[in-house]
Amino acid sequence: MAHLIVHGGRPLSGRIIPSANKNAVLPILCATLLTREPLRIHGVPEITDVKKILELFRTLGSDVRMDFVTGLLELRHEDTRFDPSIHRLPAEMRSSIMLAPPLLARFGVARIEDDVKGCTLGAREIDPHIEVLKSFGATIERSDDSLVIRSDGPLRATRHWLDYASVTTTENFVLCAALASGQSKLNNAASEPHVQEFCAFMQTLGARISGIGTSQLTIDGVDSLSGGEFHLTEDFHEVATFLALGAITGGGVEVKNSAPDQFPLIDRTFAKFGVHVVHEDGWSKTKANGPLKVAEPFTRNVLQKVEAAPWPYLPVDLLPIFIALGVKAEGSVMFWNKVYDGALGWTGELSKFGAHVFLSDPHRLIAFGGKPLVPAQVESPYIIRVAIALLMLAASIEGRSMIHNATPIKRAHPRFVENLRMLGAEVEWTGGD
Repeated sequence: MAHLIVHGGRPLSGRIIPSANKNAVLPILCATLLTREPLRIHGVPEITDVKKILELFRTLGSDVRMDFVTGLLELRHEDTRFDPSIHRLPAEMRSSIMLAPPLLARFGVARIEDDVKGCTLGAREIDPHIEVLKSFGATIERSDDSLVIRSDGPLRATRHWLDYASVTTTENFVLCAALASGQSKLNNAASEPHVQEFCAFMQTLGARISGIGTSQLTIDGVDSLSGGEFHLTEDFHEVATFLALGAITGGGVEVKNSAPDQFPLIDRTFAKFGVHVVHEDGWSKTKANGPLKVAEPFTRNVLQKVEAAPWPYLPVDLLPIFIALGVKAEGSVMFWNKVYDGALGWTGELSKFGAHVFLSDPHRLIAFGGKPLVPAQVESPYIIRVAIALLMLAASIEGRSMIHNATPIKRAHPRFVENLRMLGAEVEWTGGD
């Protein structure tokens, strides 16, 4: 693990061009296995998980040409081969589970390892994925350290209703249905922007999908998918992250943002801390009138609230950065994670900065903000935006802080420290990789 040393107290200002959304890029890369035709994908970020998947493709015999300087990936899976007794999917990344449907469709067999878990957000079951695979006609064999999935022939169209609107399960359903014979329908589908971008990529290859952006998807299976060219868009998580870094340090960061239509609820959440977001000419920036201050609800006998759940709620992945704002802002806020039961366990680290927080239960936290804060050494769990939230607080406090085990940031944000330095931050990696 690598750590971040932060010398805080400097207002961060400047312009940032964010990278593509990891949660769109990874399922798109998995989907490329469904076609033997050449592909060109623009804007591919240099992040850990991308490198792992591309290395797997090379191991399987695919033609991979990646230029991380320009972000251009040229890819062809014409001579790809898969042997479940030899090949292993990338470890410690949840998106590996989305390699199963294309491998199953292409080779009739796939293998899921026990360590396909990703960020430590509490219990993350694979049962919904298994249910989807079975509904398309796959059989499952359990071994000591993995699951082997097999199909005797082409996958068969199905109708399925998810227990909850899971992003990766929705994407796995689409991956299965694209080449399945007949029409498939999914109810309670996830509709996050990265799911919509993934579906748009599938349409580029010739997949027949309707209902994108809604809770019901209909997919008419086709005989084959083509190649094509696709441009990835900016990650709304990264846009919001750099806006928050500017706000918490008292600076002014402008971030390129070609999809401001995704931001109305995110903008209103910023406003709860006295931060006004402006979208102009393809760029987004924040304006704060003085120090951060929690807006008092019109209903005076309740706490201000930030509720995070599946889209179109505020995304749970953004909750940590707003917790950091809540600790810094004067006033009290309740934060509610309605998805993961283990995603708030890290908040005890905030007390090392002098923050006052109270964990009501595994899903709800109250921050009593505006208290005097001091630099500290803190431990980050293996959760991308928690490491960033801890860094945000460190950057806002004068003095030297250290974020131990901050490596997860590299899973989603290329050149993150370099971008921070461009904004005026004094921050550096130390130790580990």
